[in-house]
Amino acid sequence: MAAGTAAALAFLSRESRARVKGVGSLRAPAPVTMDSFFFGCELNGGTRSFTFKVEEEDDAEHVLALTMLCLSEGAKDECNVVEVVAQNHDHQEIAVPVANLKLSCQPMLSLDDFQLQPPVTFRLKSGSGPVCITGRHQIVTISNDISEEEEEEESEEEDSEEGEAELCPVLPAKKQRGRR
Repeated sequence: MAAGTAAALAFLSRESRARVKGVGSLRAPAPVTMDSFFFGCELNGGTRSFTFKVEEEDDAEHVLALTMLCLSEGAKDECNVVEVVAQNHDHQEIAVPVANLKLSCQPMLSLDDFQLQPPVTFRLKSGSGPVCITGRHQIVTISNDISEEEEEEESEEEDSEEGEAELCPVLPAKKQRGRR
């Protein structure tokens, strides 16, 4: 990333797309799609904050899962404190320091998928960086639309279940006489 700029990267991970449907006679209320995008930004002396936000009109559930904070090339041996500004459970804005990075003793910190709900602001409270922040932007979408193909599959499944129900009933066994 270029010095003095903050960048957010979003690449669709095709492997992370998942589609959940009904299983057997159980049916999920609606199809759920999960997408995962790579996220990254850089904080430094010129760009001391970066805000990650999503469109308010979006009905999907968004989660920002942070994986790592690290000092990058050109960092000085000074304390670099990174603060996260987000909303708490009462929807009040709170600021919490999440990392204190120093080149000589702790140049990186693993956050193990630390999950935040957007909007989230990252601030470089002290130090000159550059500090790289990486993670995943996860989007869960619940679709209320049932496609024609899914409706046809359902009707075919119902027809096959009805056909199975119309099979000949099991008759009781006949007693055989003369066997001892």
